[in-house]
Amino acid sequence: MSTAALPGDARLIDVRDVTRVFHVGGEEVRALRGVSFGIRRGEWVAIIGQSGSGKSTLMNVLGCLDTPTSGSYLLNGKDVSHMVDDELAVVRNEEIGFIFQTFQLLPRETALANVELPLVYRGLGAKERRERARAALAKVHLEHRMHHRPNELSGGQRQRVAIARALVAEPSMLLADEPTGNLDSATGEEIVRLFEELHRAGNTLVLVTHEPKLAARCPRAIRISDGQIVADGPGREVALGHGAPLQAVEGA
Repeated sequence: MSTAALPGDARLIDVRDVTRVFHVGGEEVRALRGVSFGIRRGEWVAIIGQSGSGKSTLMNVLGCLDTPTSGSYLLNGKDVSHMVDDELAVVRNEEIGFIFQTFQLLPRETALANVELPLVYRGLGAKERRERARAALAKVHLEHRMHHRPNELSGGQRQRVAIARALVAEPSMLLADEPTGNLDSATGEEIVRLFEELHRAGNTLVLVTHEPKLAARCPRAIRISDGQIVADGPGREVALGHGAPLQAVEGA
């Protein structure tokens, strides 16, 4: 699925010729090698690759946790390619909802308090924070557990709390890192169905994974290998290794 011809304002994410070079022990490691793609508002896209492929580096760039060595990255019309740390922190807080494999919940706080946390950083009052956190938990079908702490919740419920926390500030995109990695297959399926609901509701979802089964459930997948995009197309085709090669996608 090519986005090469999309007008700029149709893209939420616009990555152009991005490289990322690290210097380790006097050696140069090229983690990303001229990566280019766009993601529309409301798309659900998997980024798939094996360990060492560059997908984690790409996720860090997309999540404004790192900046490219060269190239450009526009997120919701903002050029974040060369922002300093303080500027990136603002963008992360306003534009991105993170979902982690390990949930990263505060163990002594209730589900409701965990979901409220991003709104605290935004300076919202207690009443508005509480109302929005309740609404976010309702979206993940967990309002009946809002006063429970993480150790009183199952793994799937903890991930739902993490998803509600990502949703509560109404970010431009949800960025999920191996979101079913710590879950059994049945619970993982519940989380995937929740992502399907969120996608139908118009949310932009970017999932980073090495799992073909998860990538195959996404309408679109981008496969990365050795720091380069090697396929971009329908999720099932790319996950099974039959996606369109990069040159065909860019020339579509």
